[in-house]
Amino acid sequence: MKRTLIVGGLAALTLAAGGVALAQQAPQDPPRHARGDRDGDGRISKAEFVDGRVARLAAADANGDGTVSAEEMQAGREARRAQGADRMFARLDADGDGAITRAEFDASRAARAERRAERGERRGGRGMRPGGRRGPGMDRGPVVIAEARSRAEQGFARLDANGDGYVTAEERQAQRAERRERRSRPAPASE
Repeated sequence: MKRTLIVGGLAALTLAAGGVALAQQAPQDPPRHARGDRDGDGRISKAEFVDGRVARLAAADANGDGTVSAEEMQAGREARRAQGADRMFARLDADGDGAITRAEFDASRAARAERRAERGERRGGRGMRPGGRRGPGMDRGPVVIAEARSRAEQGFARLDANGDGYVTAEERQAQRAERRERRSRPAPASE
């Protein structure tokens, strides 16, 4: 009985360690506006924007037919989850010995709580955003990559306010502010 409890406790600790997102030595994520900036010039070109959005679909298209089926999408999600779990374990395993000690686990939790508090301060105490990060059509059947590319190009055109072929952090912030404004307006009364 004791042995079962100990083994169960170790299994629970291992699963809990898998749920911790970042360890103390994990690099800081780039600012949200810079994540698509592949060349680091401080702005996002149309190619960076569109290719960044279509790359995951192209990688998931296992048979190369230009369409991502629900099965291909699920397989891609599972592969990304496995890669994420491997990266997470590597971040938690600070000394690289292939095991996560209690000290490594506790240090990562403390660092994560600190980063969460910093993000909360930057967000002005507004808390986390509701909802997930799922895009439209993620579970509605096949996704045609050419159509997704077209939608990404249209999205880029909406973001590129000055039409110079690049999206800056200021343009993205202005677009987000405009979207928040539209959402805060009351819906028109229907008759």
